[in-house]
Amino acid sequence: MSAPAPLNEIIRNIPELPGVYKYYSADKEIIYIGKARNLKKRVSSYFSKQKHENHKTRILVKKIQHIE
Repeated sequence: MSAPAPLNEIIRNIPELPGVYKYYSADKEIIYIGKARNLKKRVSSYFSKQKHENHKTRILVKKIQHIE
């Protein structure tokens, strides 16, 4: 599953630094907050095709409209 075009641009510009990321729905509501040692790798991992991805994560990723 790849990210929609607007999200690809955001993901491309995420630094490879530790920090917190927030996923927002179309209603501009926060649907997930996470932390990572490498923000770029963690956020990118949600949009890569992985066989071990669970159903809950797939639903979350479909709802993501914006990332901070």
